[in-house]
Amino acid sequence: MRKGFALLALLGLPLFLFAQSTDEMVNLSFQIDKLWVLIAAALVFFMQAGFLTLELGLVRSQTATSIGIKNGIDFVVGALGFYMVGFALMFGHSASGFIGTDTFFLNGIETNEGGSNLGFTFFIFQLGFAVTAITIVSGALAARVGFISYLLTSLMMGLLIYPVFGHWVWGSGFYDGNSGWLGDLGFIDFAGSTVVHSVGGWMALVGAIILGPRLGRYKSDGSMAFFKPSNIGIAFLGVFILWLGWFGFNGGSTLAFSADVDDIIVNTTMAAVVGGLVAFFHSFFFQKKEDIYEKLIGGILSGLVAITAGCHIVTIEGAMAIGAIAGVLHNVSYNLIIRKFKIDDAVGAVPVHGVSGAVGTISLVFFAKEGTLENPFLLQLGIQLLGVVVCLVWTVVMGVIVFKVIEKTIGLRLSPEEEKAGLSIPGMMEEEPEEDIDIEALKALMKE
Repeated sequence: MRKGFALLALLGLPLFLFAQSTDEMVNLSFQIDKLWVLIAAALVFFMQAGFLTLELGLVRSQTATSIGIKNGIDFVVGALGFYMVGFALMFGHSASGFIGTDTFFLNGIETNEGGSNLGFTFFIFQLGFAVTAITIVSGALAARVGFISYLLTSLMMGLLIYPVFGHWVWGSGFYDGNSGWLGDLGFIDFAGSTVVHSVGGWMALVGAIILGPRLGRYKSDGSMAFFKPSNIGIAFLGVFILWLGWFGFNGGSTLAFSADVDDIIVNTTMAAVVGGLVAFFHSFFFQKKEDIYEKLIGGILSGLVAITAGCHIVTIEGAMAIGAIAGVLHNVSYNLIIRKFKIDDAVGAVPVHGVSGAVGTISLVFFAKEGTLENPFLLQLGIQLLGVVVCLVWTVVMGVIVFKVIEKTIGLRLSPEEEKAGLSIPGMMEEEPEEDIDIEALKALMKE
């Protein structure tokens, strides 16, 4: 009998060891996934440095301090709003697919049954997306929006505007069985061409229209005055920082270190390459080289924005085609918005994020690999168009409400004197303007 038990134990030992090994492998795989999402979150956070340097390079030097302060405040205020309420509205248990109802202040996201095992890692990754949408608005309104006014705008973006639309598309992102109504229809936006970029872009459009142009931006004859960028080299540094961050933005949206990550990053890169190239030569040959440096910058970023929706389901050739389309439409919309309609978008945020986000969301239907769409072609195209229109309507309506309420209560715009001085916070950080040096007086002084 003892020999029988011994034999049974001996035979069962490999099975026990295999079970232990399997559990360890599953745990190791999960930890690797978690590490990748954290690395991706860090890359997404680093995009804030890219936005800052891009804006610093494209605006006039007198507004540098203003840009720095606004980028700092929109991050901290928007992040606080997303932590308190925004995350819950976006990823909490859904009320009929329209809005989340729990996990306010992140309450219980590590323990609630049915929630993502990533827990706080998931939150920190999504926080990077939220502040990206908020920061997009900053550049378009540069040099003329009031400090407190912009602070309140950032808070509303993180608290309500971005999370509610985000729930409609990505409501199933945290809880099993959860869903948003657009997501239920099969709307595809893998990493946020519409959810993140178009929301930010359309909000920027509304703000730029209501604020009006910077002083002296448009001449009495209607032509656009040339505002010399402070440093195009710094702007291009911002582009490359953003490009690097996009590897985390798109690659991390797998929420796992899967075999798809390298395909996604290659597609992201090639869309940017072709977007920049096409935008540059389109401006060179068809737009009299007007704003050609801004068009190159915008073309690269437009390619990145456009591929974000479908980077997981298109071929490399499809990604390049999407980048090319985005590059051309960026240039066309840039001239229409900024030159023809005289909407003063200081850094071209609307063509890059609003327009290109919509372009990428729609065009993925034409370049998706066989079998990767949620619905038949025409139905999927209709759903994508619906999602783009819903995003536009939601953001514009909410943007008008927010900006108009601020304008009628505390005021939205800096005074002309504050705007000329490049101030963000009236009464603070004021500097006496430098006086021209009297060369003759200096020579006389040196002879004494």
